[in-house]
This record gives sequence, C-alpha cells and structure tokens, in this order.
Amino acid sequence: MDSTLLAAALGVLIGLVLAFTGAGGGVLAIPLLVFGLHLSVQQAGPVGLFAVGMAAAVGAAVGLRQGVVRYRAATLIGIAGMLTAPLGVVLAQLLPSRPLLVAFAVVLAYSAWRMWRQSALPTSDAAAALCQMDVAKGRLRWTRRCALALAGTGMSSGLLSGLLGVGGGFVIVPALARHTDLDLRMIQATSLAVIAWVSVSGIAAATLQGSMRWEMAFPFGMGAIIAMLAGQRIVGKLKAERLRQAFAAVSALVALLMLAKAVGWGLS
Repeated sequence: MDSTLLAAALGVLIGLVLAFTGAGGGVLAIPLLVFGLHLSVQQAGPVGLFAVGMAAAVGAAVGLRQGVVRYRAATLIGIAGMLTAPLGVVLAQLLPSRPLLVAFAVVLAYSAWRMWRQSALPTSDAAAALCQMDVAKGRLRWTRRCALALAGTGMSSGLLSGLLGVGGGFVIVPALARHTDLDLRMIQATSLAVIAWVSVSGIAAATLQGSMRWEMAFPFGMGAIIAMLAGQRIVGKLKAERLRQAFAAVSALVALLMLAKAVGWGLS
C-alpha cells in the first residue's frame, strides 16, 4: 500500500480511539507509526502529536457546539499541564526510563480494571464528587477543592506527558470521572479539549525545530480528523457502560504496549 494511503488508514484508527474514549490516541499513534510506517520514535512523536492534536481540536469544537465541553475546566487543566510538561521532559533525561514505563503500565492496567468494574455498576456516587454540575446554569460549581483537584489533574497529566512521551487523556478521563459528576460524554469531550490545548506547544516546537514530517503528518492527521467526526456521530448512540468498557480495553492494550516499550520490543 502507498505510504500516504497507509498513513491515512492508520490515522483513522487513532481518530476512532479518540472519538470513543476521549483518550489513548497519542500513546497508540507512536507504535502504529513505528511499526506501520517504519518511522523512528523521534520522527513518529511529532507526526502523532499533530494528528492527535488536530483530531482532538475538531472533536472538542463539535463538543463545544453540542454544549458538552466544560471549557473552563479544560482551560484550567490544559494550562496546568502545559506548565508541568517541561519539568517532565527534564526528569526524563535524569531518571531511568524503563522502570518508569513499567510503573506507568501497571498504573494504567489498574485504571483499566477499575473502569471495567465501574462499567458494570448501575450508578456512581455523584454526591461525593468534588466538582458538581449546576443543572440550572449548565456548568460546574467552582469551589477551592474542585479547582485544586482539576489543577492537580492537569499537572500530573502534563508531567507524565513530558516524562513518558504519552498523551494525558488516560490521566484526565479517570480523574474527571473521579472528581466530577459529569456524564461520560462530557468527560470525553472535555478531555479532547485538554489534549488540543497541550498539543499546541508541542506541534509549534516540532515545527520550529524542523522535525515534523509533513508528508506523513497531513494524511495521518486527515485520517484521524475524518474518523473523529464519523465516530462522534456513532458515540452518541452507544451506552455509557459500553464506552467505559471500550476505554478499559484500550487502556489495557496501551499498558501492554508500554511494557513492550519498556523491554525494548521494537521501540528502543
């Protein structure tokens, strides 16, 4: 298959993952680009970031139009993530990478297990959430504890993004599910907005450094965007528990990929 068509086809997979889960595109993009298009990890990173960032931005824009993005929360989380991502990059140069990848994979696998278990529960304890929706105003009620929890979510996702080179969606989605009483579609749409926020600086840096492979980035990104738009038409018809199960399955897959990367299976 022509490399341009293959890049677009692989981008479709990333767009569908983002549409159905609101996370996972960034960390799945790297293995797909390395194994499918034979790019180095250094080349795959900016290409994957471009596709995920653009698809997330389109998905977030659709969510904004539908009124399901909590844009104030996304802005707070996104700014906090952009502040800590450089620290993660610095730490990544100082700390051994393999133990960090193994630890992340274990945490991610645990998150997948918890999300799968929660998908079988009929209701969640929304009353215990730190950030709760004001139904009359259609937005979150902001308190000090709520703001601190969301800022902490952004800081941890940004740190992991810089430290491990993965997207922050797998931190953001479970954290929003834990700290807020938002339904899953609002959580996913808000996560996409955060991913779009944080991707901007990375795409700009890669472009300025001349490390962006545009001949791969454009078809890969267009495939992701088209799949994102198509997937969001489908996702509204799916049950919330099925979406949680999809998130759990993708999380488990990514955990395996992180373990593979830790032992150097094709990604070293």
